[in-house]
Amino acid sequence: MSPVARPARRSEQSRPSGVPPAGTRGGVAAAATAPSPWPSSAPARGPASRHAEAEAHLRRVDPRLGTVVDRVGPCALRPTIGPRSRPDAPFAALARAIVFQQLSGRAAETIFGRVLALWRAEEMPSAEVVLATPEARLRGAGLSAAKAAAIRDLAARSTEGLVPGSRELLRLPDEEILARLTTVRGVGPWTVQMLLIFHLGRPDVLPSTDLGVLAGFARVRRLREKPTPRELERWAERWRPWRTVASWYLWRALDLERGEGRAQPRGARATR
Repeated sequence: MSPVARPARRSEQSRPSGVPPAGTRGGVAAAATAPSPWPSSAPARGPASRHAEAEAHLRRVDPRLGTVVDRVGPCALRPTIGPRSRPDAPFAALARAIVFQQLSGRAAETIFGRVLALWRAEEMPSAEVVLATPEARLRGAGLSAAKAAAIRDLAARSTEGLVPGSRELLRLPDEEILARLTTVRGVGPWTVQMLLIFHLGRPDVLPSTDLGVLAGFARVRRLREKPTPRELERWAERWRPWRTVASWYLWRALDLERGEGRAQPRGARATR
């Protein structure tokens, strides 16, 4: 296979830590334990799995990936946004993701804490409150000009209804969510894919530009080079309709190599 394609647009490229990790060595992501903008999912315990059908499918169509499934155990992905979530949970999740872009997890967590302190809040306030906050105050909390502008644009589009609330988001197909949210400044396909995977639990999402997924695939297939995103996409057709779970196991394949016990996306880079 040819070397992996160069990721486009740095604006959504996540640097080391949590999700994504603290760095890469030789194209394979290094370990990370720092905070992440995305929910972490440790390996499941016990015999039951809510993803049993997906796991059985992956064992059947891809025996090498099936070996990873057997070694890791049940997939632990759990959606965090549901009918009872706060109405603007999508806004809050995306705002946090924007803060974390291009920063180490610990630095991002510190800055995010300063941002919340602007409102003496423990979680992101409503879009209306954020929109009423001068950009200079956001920058005073440590956000770059680009991130402050992106968060205000996200807030504006949330109040306009372009960024849907939780209940509407749950009803929308993946393609419409991607189309709507990528019109927001600073939000590209990779960020939306992470929202679909970790917050909405959509079953058939393939983040084909994610370096962790690409490196995990190379590790599982015993390739000397990572595939290009297009090469991964062609292979992944056999994983349908469970490409989300397959991606989770590719991230875990890297953890197995390092002997780690937590599952998080690794080495992610994204394109708008």
